[in-house]
Amino acid sequence: MPNSYTAVVNVTGEGRNGGRVRSDDHLLETSLSLPKEFGGAGTATNPEQLFAAGWAACFLGAVRRAAAEREVKLSSTEINAEITLSHSDGEYSLAAVLNLELGGVDQDMATELANAAHRLCPYSKATRGNIPVTINATAV
Repeated sequence: MPNSYTAVVNVTGEGRNGGRVRSDDHLLETSLSLPKEFGGAGTATNPEQLFAAGWAACFLGAVRRAAAEREVKLSSTEINAEITLSHSDGEYSLAAVLNLELGGVDQDMATELANAAHRLCPYSKATRGNIPVTINATAV
């Protein structure tokens, strides 16, 4: 089993406003557009959506790992990631909210698994101390 993986993605054109994204294996290929909230057309994905998708997928994997380590069986897992891009005084910043729903556990275990996943997930590690992050865990 490989011990590392490097994603290679090329962005051409105008970047976040009219650019194109393509991974070296061509599994990811899409256009980019500024969100309407920033004066763009909002007709294509944007970096914040891609970041939210990556973090949410990684975080669920970390939740599953934390559950396995505790021998906890989850009946369902779902996450909604909200990445907010803000612009104020000429500066851009990000903030994140991860809304996690876990089936088959009580609220205390849902919270424990969310906290453990936040320690395990590489996206969480990369953003820790750099942007505000809120994690809401709910047992369903």
